[in-house]
Amino acid sequence: MGQKVCPTSLRIGITEDWRSRWFADKKLFGTYVVEDEKIRRLIKRTYSYAGIPRIDIVRTRETLSILVHCARPGLLIGRKGVEVERLKGELEALTGRSLDVNVQEVERPELSAQLVAEEVAGQLQRRASFRQVIARAAEATMDAGAEGVRIGVAGRLTGAELARREKVLMGSIPLQTLTARIDYGFAEARTKYGLIGVKAWINHGRLAPGTKMDFSQEAPNAPDA
Repeated sequence: MGQKVCPTSLRIGITEDWRSRWFADKKLFGTYVVEDEKIRRLIKRTYSYAGIPRIDIVRTRETLSILVHCARPGLLIGRKGVEVERLKGELEALTGRSLDVNVQEVERPELSAQLVAEEVAGQLQRRASFRQVIARAAEATMDAGAEGVRIGVAGRLTGAELARREKVLMGSIPLQTLTARIDYGFAEARTKYGLIGVKAWINHGRLAPGTKMDFSQEAPNAPDA
């Protein structure tokens, strides 16, 4: 089972926090879910070059706050904050309400599974050798201090007639240990032979027995209709 369940969703409340933190009644729940997805797609599509592994959305009665985790925050903020203000205007037009956009730097991109997967996918699109790409990415992640890393690619690798899977594994990846802090990322490489899927798992170690992660933001109150 642990091989087929997303490590992030399996660890919500244990080592992972919710990406969207709000509460709504049945009438608004679906609307907010769709709106959150539109916000994430807009930001990822517009600033894909900035390296964005995660977008947190927090709603309260009065405010809508968006926290963008970014490997290259300067590209997202822009000179004197021009880019982030433009993004804020686009999001306000999309949602129809005022909001706050904050940017948090990802200090070690090599330890972010989503950024590792996107980097591998980008190199595959540039026709690099998949074996060399995943091996170098895994070595860089281990050198950055990870306790384990697994990177898998699947598709028509090197233009082969039949699709296949290849992977590289270094260190330990205990997927069925809920106290293990496993970061997971997925990306797709669009090649002339078709899509190649890239998955990455990074082990950041385990929680001490009897402890839980201290999430800085708790679930807010329900927003007004």
